[in-house]
Amino acid sequence: MKKERAEILGFVPQKEIVYNKLLPYADKLDRESNDILAQIKGNLGRAVQLRELWPGVLLWSRKLSAYLRVYGRKFSKEDHVLFIKLVYELVTIPKLDISMMQSFARLLINLLKKKELLSQDDLELPWRPLYDLYESILYSKTEHLGLNWFPNSVENVLKTLVKSCRLYFPESATQEMLDEWRPLLCPFDVTMQKAIGYFELFLPTIMPPEQHHKGFKLWFDELMDLWVSVQNLPAWEGNLVNLFARLANNNIGYVNWDPYIPKIFTRILRSFNLPVGTSQMIIPRYLTNSYEIGHVVLWISSMLGGPQNQVQKQLNGLFSSIASFYHPSNNGRWLMKLMKLLQRLPASVVRRLHRERYKKPCWITPVPDSHKLTDQDVTDFVESMKQPVLMAMFSKTGSMDAAQALQNLALMRPELVIPPVLEKTYPAMETLTEPHQLTATLSCMIGMARSLLSGGQHYPEGPAHVLPLLMRALPGVDPNDFSKCMITFQFIATFTTLVPLVDCSSALHEKNDLTEMERELCSASAEFEDFVLQFMDRCFALIDSSTLEQTREETETEKMTHLESLVELGLSSTFSTILTQSSMEIFKVALEKVFNFATTNIFETRVAGRMVADMCRAAAKCHPAESLRLFVPHCCNAITHLTDNEDVSKEEELDKELLWNLQLLSEVTRVDGEKLLPYRTQLVQTLQLTLRWRCKQGYTLACNLLHHILRSTSLTYPTDYCSVPGGFKKPLQEYLPIKDWGRPGDLWNLDIQWHVPSAEETAFVFYTLDLLLQPELQRLQKYAQGEQEMSRDDVLQSLCIVQHCLLGAGSMLPPLDGPTITGLVPSMVSLEETKLYIGVDYDESRENYREAICKVMRQLLHYILEHSEDDTKSLFAIIKIISDLMHFRGSHKHEFDSRWKSFNLVKKSIENRLHGKKQHIRALLIDRVLLQHEMRKLLVEGSEYKTVHQDLLKDLLRLSTSTYSQVRSKAQKVLFTALGTYNFCCRDITPRVLELLEPTRTDITQQQFKGALYCLLGNHGGVCLVNLHDWDCIAQTWPAIVRSGLSSAMSLEKPSIVRLFDDLADKVHRHYETIGIDFTVPESAVLLGQHITDSRQPTPHIGTPTEQELEQGLKLQQDTNQEAVQKYEKLLTDLLECLGDRDMPWKFEHIAIGFLSLLLRDDYPLPAPAVLFFVQSLNHDALVVRKMAIAAMAGILKQLKRPRKKIPVSPCDISGVTKPEGLVAGDRPGNDWLQYHGDSLPSTQQDWDHFCFIEKTHWGYYCWPKKLMVYAPAAEQPEDLSTENMNERERIICDHFTDPTFIKQLIEFLSLEDRKGKDKFNPRRFCLFKGLFRNYSDAFLPVLKPHMERLANDSHESTQRCVAEIIAGLVRGSKHWSFSKVEALWKFLIPLMRTALSNITVETYADWGTCVATACESRDPRKLHWLLEMLMECPLSGEGGSFVDACHLYVLQGGLAQQEWRVPELLHRLLRYLEPKLTQVYKNVRERIGSVLTYIFMIDVTLPYTQPTKSPHIAEFTERILSQLKPLIEGDEEIQNHVVEENGEGEQDERTQAIRLLKTVLKWLMASAGRSFSTAVPQQLQLLPLLFKIAPVENDDSYDELKRDAKTCLSLMSQGLLYPEQIPMVLNVLHEIAGSSSWHARFSVLTYLQIMVFYNLFTILSNEQAVQDVRALVIRLLEDEQLEVREMAATTLSGFLQCNFLAMDASMQTHFEALCKTRLPKKRKRGSVVDTIPSVDLVRRHAGVLGLSACILSSPYDVPTWMPQLLMDLSAHLNDTQPIEMTVKKTLSNFRRTHHDNWLEHKQQFTDDQLVVLTDLLVSPCYYA
Repeated sequence: MKKERAEILGFVPQKEIVYNKLLPYADKLDRESNDILAQIKGNLGRAVQLRELWPGVLLWSRKLSAYLRVYGRKFSKEDHVLFIKLVYELVTIPKLDISMMQSFARLLINLLKKKELLSQDDLELPWRPLYDLYESILYSKTEHLGLNWFPNSVENVLKTLVKSCRLYFPESATQEMLDEWRPLLCPFDVTMQKAIGYFELFLPTIMPPEQHHKGFKLWFDELMDLWVSVQNLPAWEGNLVNLFARLANNNIGYVNWDPYIPKIFTRILRSFNLPVGTSQMIIPRYLTNSYEIGHVVLWISSMLGGPQNQVQKQLNGLFSSIASFYHPSNNGRWLMKLMKLLQRLPASVVRRLHRERYKKPCWITPVPDSHKLTDQDVTDFVESMKQPVLMAMFSKTGSMDAAQALQNLALMRPELVIPPVLEKTYPAMETLTEPHQLTATLSCMIGMARSLLSGGQHYPEGPAHVLPLLMRALPGVDPNDFSKCMITFQFIATFTTLVPLVDCSSALHEKNDLTEMERELCSASAEFEDFVLQFMDRCFALIDSSTLEQTREETETEKMTHLESLVELGLSSTFSTILTQSSMEIFKVALEKVFNFATTNIFETRVAGRMVADMCRAAAKCHPAESLRLFVPHCCNAITHLTDNEDVSKEEELDKELLWNLQLLSEVTRVDGEKLLPYRTQLVQTLQLTLRWRCKQGYTLACNLLHHILRSTSLTYPTDYCSVPGGFKKPLQEYLPIKDWGRPGDLWNLDIQWHVPSAEETAFVFYTLDLLLQPELQRLQKYAQGEQEMSRDDVLQSLCIVQHCLLGAGSMLPPLDGPTITGLVPSMVSLEETKLYIGVDYDESRENYREAICKVMRQLLHYILEHSEDDTKSLFAIIKIISDLMHFRGSHKHEFDSRWKSFNLVKKSIENRLHGKKQHIRALLIDRVLLQHEMRKLLVEGSEYKTVHQDLLKDLLRLSTSTYSQVRSKAQKVLFTALGTYNFCCRDITPRVLELLEPTRTDITQQQFKGALYCLLGNHGGVCLVNLHDWDCIAQTWPAIVRSGLSSAMSLEKPSIVRLFDDLADKVHRHYETIGIDFTVPESAVLLGQHITDSRQPTPHIGTPTEQELEQGLKLQQDTNQEAVQKYEKLLTDLLECLGDRDMPWKFEHIAIGFLSLLLRDDYPLPAPAVLFFVQSLNHDALVVRKMAIAAMAGILKQLKRPRKKIPVSPCDISGVTKPEGLVAGDRPGNDWLQYHGDSLPSTQQDWDHFCFIEKTHWGYYCWPKKLMVYAPAAEQPEDLSTENMNERERIICDHFTDPTFIKQLIEFLSLEDRKGKDKFNPRRFCLFKGLFRNYSDAFLPVLKPHMERLANDSHESTQRCVAEIIAGLVRGSKHWSFSKVEALWKFLIPLMRTALSNITVETYADWGTCVATACESRDPRKLHWLLEMLMECPLSGEGGSFVDACHLYVLQGGLAQQEWRVPELLHRLLRYLEPKLTQVYKNVRERIGSVLTYIFMIDVTLPYTQPTKSPHIAEFTERILSQLKPLIEGDEEIQNHVVEENGEGEQDERTQAIRLLKTVLKWLMASAGRSFSTAVPQQLQLLPLLFKIAPVENDDSYDELKRDAKTCLSLMSQGLLYPEQIPMVLNVLHEIAGSSSWHARFSVLTYLQIMVFYNLFTILSNEQAVQDVRALVIRLLEDEQLEVREMAATTLSGFLQCNFLAMDASMQTHFEALCKTRLPKKRKRGSVVDTIPSVDLVRRHAGVLGLSACILSSPYDVPTWMPQLLMDLSAHLNDTQPIEMTVKKTLSNFRRTHHDNWLEHKQQFTDDQLVVLTDLLVSPCYYA
């Protein structure tokens, strides 16, 4: 087979689309594909060599994409590699136009899609070009300044591109990437996120095992250790998880995960953010940064299996711990995640099984046998998922997720999952009261249908359920419940598609070799006929109840509602499936029945009529000959009979019976064309009778009939969709249908029966057209020439006939043709269109009706527009006809799209992902082949633009700008489609649209003006003329839009026009992408182009260009680049000219400025006139304009920035420390010189020159880059700007900013407030000032100084903000100033900032914080020592009151936080300064100090390979604190917050001081919970006893600050992630506190324990001792003397049992039973005083009862084997003394509440005696007592 193919094609195709071989014209395709491929290779290679990116390369690369869609990868491996290499070169051209880059990238992704086709030996791609591309776009340095505009989609395209390419990176890539990105790993810096993001995206993980030491082994331990040691979920942790998941999936069996498994599962469980315990705070970043479920699932499923299969044990634990969350009564924001987990995990395991067992082996290393999943592994997995999935079926979010999960589980183990679902399905079908149950169970059954039917050796009894299920589903066809009706249709259709409905019961007597099961099925199959007839009865009932008279008032619409049309669709498709699958005997009975129903009743034609006609059509389609024999004569006779008398044709309203028969006839003719031929005379006569009726409803139905007859005879389509080729006609001896239940179609023997129009049918089509279309065309032509009058209704009727003829015979009529329009774009490459053969050989000898219709339509259109433009209905019809003339060749795009979608949905719902290999149902495969045929019809990539099209487009444009808005909008829709179809036609149409906007034309109406604007705007997704990605178009449209403001038709009074201009401007701003001006093609690509034109098989049809063509190409490339620049400058000049016009309305001025600001670029400086305009606009009256000008100026200054010289230095030489062996990160001798040392700051010119300043904060923390670049010394840098060496642009700026009046005006504007209370520090303004001071150093300071001093002294918020923006810009802009200038600057700034900070107010403190943080960002602290020292002076002076203190701290924190790890000395100083002040009285200062402490200790992290920091350590700090808190720890009395908040002069006692200190410490603990990387657990534990003492027990918000904070801290600490070695420490402390005298503390221990255990579940489980300790602790507290503690202990125990942390074992049970039997002392006599303290015995007895109660409540949704006995034990205590009686009652009522739903199932677990007792208990009088 393969050899023959290779000989025909000349090569072995990589992978072609198999469905092409099944098309009726398959034999012609090999030659066609070779021709097209030769064309693509020739032209693409040629275009690249001629360096013509546009249109040549772009057009032909698009054709290559289209080729991939039609033929798949039908080319040789050599070509495949060449294409990939070429496109890779093109994508990575630097400065390539962004839209071209995206277009090439999408093609490349497509070429690389099937990774098994090319191995790493066949292809190698470098990784750096991609990294440079990604970096330049995603981390663009100029995008935020508005110098680059990227589309939103670019990020995803690039990510997908890297994912596709990383497979082919060279083996050295991993090491190179690590060298490149390791230096960025500074956890306090944003670069960490960037580096880990790059690792996740780029690191290759597919390598042969012998290369693993060059692959993941280089980084696995390092990154894994990092992940394990981070506790507080920073943003990049998710990226690490994604990387590990991919690694696990690609290297199953080669990575040892065992040591990490408990940690992995603990973190996965944490990332669901499930609510646990009573009152829980969730840290917000836990919600935003949690893991992506898709990757979690991949990771779990890749680690399954292996010798110990440890993961399965953990997975069981995971599901049992979260199972109860799936119960339908639970709901919350976490539910979506859990459902996703459920839906995706089975799918992922199925994918893995497919890969291990069924997938064709390829070059990628297979999974080693030792780690393949065994059958036992699969069974265990399915068992562990069964429980949660069955619960989730009825979830609040719908049953879809559970249905998908069940579909995949049933593929693996049908015998485990199908029976329990069936158990739920049968009762659900019986009940009428719970429709939700029915829809849920049916949708699950639909997914499992194939597994149920194919049964197999594990589940042979599956097929026996089919008939009972089908029969019981029938009542679901219920007119009153829409959703039930739809799911029932879907259910029946799914099952009948899989099962031949043939009565095989006679086989029982004829065959004796049947198995027991087969005999059972044979006898059951006798019911099929019953089923079909009952189904039809149900449908008839449904139809009767939905006739128009029944469902509508007279006044409402007559169309079908949306719901009705859905029911109609469901009904017709289900019925047609049933009939397709029926045997001939059953079909005949059904046909008889439906025929009688249709012909004995008369239906209205809108709703019921459509449904009945659909059923009849379904019958006719299955067996046309038998059906037509009944229907056609009946309908034709009825129609002839009813129209005997003459005047019927003139009546406006026709008889219902007549209409119904016509409707029926029009539907049953939608069948196999050749079966219609015998009835052609009758049909044509009927048509001649009916087409000229006056009644609109009548002739519309007649037109439908015409359309269907033509369509049936002229199209190519399959005629049978039965699940077995050839149908079920064979006798039972030869063929037993029950063996084909659930059988997939066989792609290689599909045996499709095609209908291909025969010569006879073709003749009939043209005969009909001659007979019926010709006269209409002549009539219309006469009318259009004014020779004959016609009424409007007549015109509309004729148009209707024309339109239906075109729709019916469109596939037979050759497309419009004629001369091509040339000269729209210059090109050296042929731009021809590619024609695909679609199975029709056009007959040239006959008249081409398409052209005839076209001619008449244009004449008619012009006539109507001249004489009766208000005949809109005819215009609508003409627009539709024009659309079909251009595009219709037998199918419509939108129909194709919706069918493609529904095909994919059906495929998904019943596909077999486990075995793969396209084992779909036969009907589905046939459908896919038909779609392939339709796709070939619709694929018009790059059609040529011909004069015919030009005429039609002109007409459409005229209609799009006509008087009536509905006509306009319909015509515009068609116009936009056409614009997207023909090459370069926009260049021809745009000028015609713009003419209508010309201000000089006075004859334009407002309607034309609006129409033209709409034409420019385009529809979403389609072509948008105003934003075409092309200099020529933009240079025309943008100025035209602005100039149209002067047009007489433009009025700003009309809101619709104002809105249109807003939309236009908005669309341009949203969709504009920077257009390239450099189209240079690199030599490497040219070389590859040559390889392509030199390649063979198929030989390119056009060879390599000649030398002189190549030279011409080079010259053209230069010209193109120059022209682009000229057009760019011309566009700017035009816009500026428009802006110079005094009459321009303000709105258009704004639009023009908006356009101008889009035109800033980073590769070509803005011309001087535009610079001048923007500088002047800084002082414009309008705020909008000023804002745009500020943004633009920042960009212009960036363009004018002079580059600075950099030189490499060696860090080792500076520090004098040799490079350490291995990885050493953090504060080490090698990077000490970077840090801030107060004793060696650069304070003289000489020091300043000798210091090596490193501005970026992350360099040197983790490791040094291979080549560290720093700025060269000042002597080698370019000199400052002076008047001599400025260019024109620089001089313009300089002149304005040295002009005092300009500056005065500017500062006034900048210090106005914009929106009161909403203004913030504005980064755009900061960028403006930074740019000014960077480019011109201190040239503008003298003019600005007085203003700055004035502003700093004014405490208004807008003035303060203004001065803060200027200062931040100054400090950042002074980065490269000389020492003398910097020193002078700080002399001026320090006093200024002191003044400003002393005036700080509640509105401005945030701005000052931002100002200082911005000033310090990415700056060497040693350069800013003046600023830092000033801020450190004494933040808490108390002079301005507590508020100013808090603000000063905030500002200082802003500066220090930016400096991260480089200022340990300052952090120590600050801590020393703050420690005595921790006992602050004021809450706001305390909170601020808490936050500052977090930043001080942030650097103290325990990360792998990291040295202990030089910054302050938490441990030492905590020790000092604890000694001050002694008085609180030692005292026993309750700690009250009775400190009066006032500054009492006298020193308060130690205790009050300690309470204040504690308040601040709590603020610190709360602030650091979400921020730091690792939690200081040992230190926090020392504070725990104190917190437990304070925290209140009740949930009450009236508590004072201290208690609330203590409670919050406990909640946050209990959620913390613990390292395994910290768990024993925590448990010890908890044990200690459990012995405390305060019951509040003992109570809180339990709540703490609940959360801690759940959030560290698997880590604790992996430590046997810890589990024992927890268990002992809870059981000890069950016997606490305080009732509340006992009850809490019971709740905790029940929770632990429920999440399977503790097991309900015999020892526990006996322990509780023994406690229960504790004897109580006899009650005293009434007279004496009652004991208030409970006796020890009562406590023990209560403990026993509580223990039993905990066990019972721990399984709320099922009844384990031990439960009945415990319930009996418990009931014995119903009459004990309080509080026991209360506990028993509560337990029983809870048991009843949670088991009520499924009581029928649960009942089975109890014996009869137990049930008697239980019933007695649950409804006994004491229950209500």
